[in-house]
Amino acid sequence: MGKRFYIVTFGCQMNVNDSDWLSRALLARDWREASGEDDADLVVLNTCSVREKPEQKVHSALGRLGTLFRDRPEAFAAVGGCVAQQLGPELLRRYPFVRLVFGTDGIAETPNALEQVAREPHLQLQLLDFLKAYPEREDAWDGPAAEHEDSPGPAQCFVNIMQGCDNFCAYCIVPYTRGRQKSRHPEAVLRECRRQIARGVRDITLLGQNVNSYGQDPGGAGMGFAELLHAVAALPGLERLRFTTSHPKDIAPEVVRAFGELPNLCPHLHLPLQSGSDAVLRRMGRKYDTARYLGIVRDLQEARPDIVLGTDIIVGFPGETDEDFEQTLEMMRTVRFESSFSFKYSDRPGVAAVNMKPKVGSDVAGQRLARLQELQNEITSEALKSRVGALETVLFDGPSKVQSPGAVHWRGRDAAGRVVNVPFASSQIPSDLAGKMMPVRIMEAKKHSLIGEKAGEPW
Repeated sequence: MGKRFYIVTFGCQMNVNDSDWLSRALLARDWREASGEDDADLVVLNTCSVREKPEQKVHSALGRLGTLFRDRPEAFAAVGGCVAQQLGPELLRRYPFVRLVFGTDGIAETPNALEQVAREPHLQLQLLDFLKAYPEREDAWDGPAAEHEDSPGPAQCFVNIMQGCDNFCAYCIVPYTRGRQKSRHPEAVLRECRRQIARGVRDITLLGQNVNSYGQDPGGAGMGFAELLHAVAALPGLERLRFTTSHPKDIAPEVVRAFGELPNLCPHLHLPLQSGSDAVLRRMGRKYDTARYLGIVRDLQEARPDIVLGTDIIVGFPGETDEDFEQTLEMMRTVRFESSFSFKYSDRPGVAAVNMKPKVGSDVAGQRLARLQELQNEITSEALKSRVGALETVLFDGPSKVQSPGAVHWRGRDAAGRVVNVPFASSQIPSDLAGKMMPVRIMEAKKHSLIGEKAGEPW
């Protein structure tokens, strides 16, 4: 029997996608998925360092593994992702049970490297070099994958179209941990999308640090992002297409128009604002102002009136005043984002903002974050309540985490990505509902999700 592995994933959807692929690649090599860290011969930490807190979680997890592995010399760990790229050899020195560190360009070689260190008990390896071209991976999509909290459902998948970023925003460590932008060859993207559709995928999300700049480097073979969108959308059998993440400075008019031109391009866009203050945006190096951002929003709403917008917000950026923060709240009220990821600014090593003054105190930043999140909760609640009575097509993932007596609840998403839970009497549950679509009438709005009832047959 093969060795047992367990993967812990921190951070973004790209890390989730990387972990899913690594799981499949190990399973194809006759490794077995463990039920947890206690049961594993190998624990892989796929890490994030975009903020200080996720990095601290990695060190906490490694400390816990050190205790767990103390009496199990055959067990070992691997650390991948952004913290591995950032700290590299330090992790091998500080944690002797870590036998492999692999950076964001090294994951393609990670399955073979894990096999090697498993065979050679005293070997430690590093895969930390940045590559000039997008590193293609072996096809590992035929078998099952390990479960991750943010993994897509059975008919959904992520497809990487690029790696790295060339923007060097003042607060962001991504260009240092994921390298410069490398677009994936469009034929490789389309080939993977075709394979996914052939295995039953109906909803594809194209992934990259800044998908709007796809093709601005040689890897895209002269194809821009809008052209790639049209090519993927035209694939037979693809019912839903999404993409993330977008930098506002790079979104082209033809990408905006695509929301009105492509029926299967979902009416949802995550468009990071970061701040509603032009002064803060300049210090961040974002290369747009609020007028430009609002112009993009108007164009998107004209192209697709039902579009739903999400965003990222940083509060407490160095030099942010009370007036700057109030301007951010006003932008939230104006755009009415249906969802947002919001964080307190934290210094990351090597970025320009480390040296910016004055710093905003943690207490002040915390108070601002609480106010912003309270406003977001109000806007989200109003948006969800407005959906009551609407007829939506829901793509089901599986049974809901929360159930109630007398019914079995299934969880899915509408085209805009909202979570919809649908209760069924036990005798009414269609067979094999996971991965199927169904018309659903929205009956109730909860805090972060919707409740609906069956309004037609699944397909």
